[in-house]
Amino acid sequence: MLEMTSTREQRVEQALFRGGSLTLGNPDYAQAVRTFTDALLRTDLAPGDLTVEALRLENQPASAAIVARERGVAAGLEELAFMLGGFGVHARFEKKDGEAIESGDVVLRAEGGRARLLALERVGLNLVQRMSGIATATRGIHATVRSRSATTRIVATRKTPWGLLDKRAVHLGGGGTHRLGLGDAIVIKNNHLALIAGCEEEAAPEAIRRAWCFRGQAAFIETEVRGEAGALAAGKTFRRLREESSEDYPCIVMLDNMTPEEIRGVLGAFERENLREAILVEASGGISESNAEAYAACGVDAISVGALTHSARALDLCQRIS
Repeated sequence: MLEMTSTREQRVEQALFRGGSLTLGNPDYAQAVRTFTDALLRTDLAPGDLTVEALRLENQPASAAIVARERGVAAGLEELAFMLGGFGVHARFEKKDGEAIESGDVVLRAEGGRARLLALERVGLNLVQRMSGIATATRGIHATVRSRSATTRIVATRKTPWGLLDKRAVHLGGGGTHRLGLGDAIVIKNNHLALIAGCEEEAAPEAIRRAWCFRGQAAFIETEVRGEAGALAAGKTFRRLREESSEDYPCIVMLDNMTPEEIRGVLGAFERENLREAILVEASGGISESNAEAYAACGVDAISVGALTHSARALDLCQRIS
C-alpha cells in the first residue's frame, strides 16, 4: 500500500490552487492582461473620444477616484494600474487586491490628463467591476461551504470569458484556479471518454492508463464520470497506478451532474472499496450558491462552480473626476 506523504488538503492545494502565479511579475500573465485590455481599448477608442473633442476639453492635469458603491472584495486594481500606466496615468492604491471594501471606500486614485482619464474610464471600470464581482462571489460561496465542511474548497472552471483575469479574480476571492489552461493538467471529460469506449466504466480506466505516462507534464490527472460504476472503475485504476509507481500524485475523480444523495452513495462505495485515500473527489455541474452547502455536506474535496465566472455580476463602482 502506498504511504501518503501529504494530506488531502495539501494535494488539493497542489493541484487546484495555483493562482499565486497570476501576477504582473509573471510575463505570461502580464502579456495576457496587455493583450486583453489593448483589444478592449482599441474597440472603445477608435477613432477617438468624440464627446471630449466636441466639448473642447483640453488634456489638462486632473485626478480621478475609483469609489465603491457597495461592499465586496477588491480585485483588478493591479491590472487597472498596469493599463493606466501605459497611457502615462499614475495610479495610487487606496485598497489592495483581495481586501474587503465597503460602500464609499476609495479603492484607487489616478492622476493624468483629464481627456485620458475620461477616455479610459469605461474600460477601466469594466475591468475592476468584473474582477471584483467574481472575487466577491467567490468569497461568499467559499464562506458558505466552509461553514458546513472545513475541508471542502471552491474552485473555478474553464468557463472564463476573460481567461486568466477571471482565474486571478477567483484566486483573490479565496478560490482555486483549477487548470490555468489546456496544457498544464489532464482532465478527461465525457467527450474524451465517448471516443474511447461505449461506457464510462470501460473508457475511464483506459483513458487514465493512457494519460498516466504524461503525469510528469501535468499538475494533476482528473477524469469526469456520471455514475457510480464509472467512479469506482476510475478510482481503482488510480489506486493501482499510484501504488505501482509509489507516487503521492494528485488524482481526481470528478462527479459530474450528480445530486448530493448520489454523491454520498459514491463516496460510501469509495470507502467500502478502500479508495478514498487514493483519490480526491470533485463535485461539478449545476452548482451555485443556493445548493453548494448541500454538496459540501457530502464531504467532497472540491466543488467547481462555473457560475463564478460565466455569470459574474459586476460589483458597483464608479469613477469621480476632478
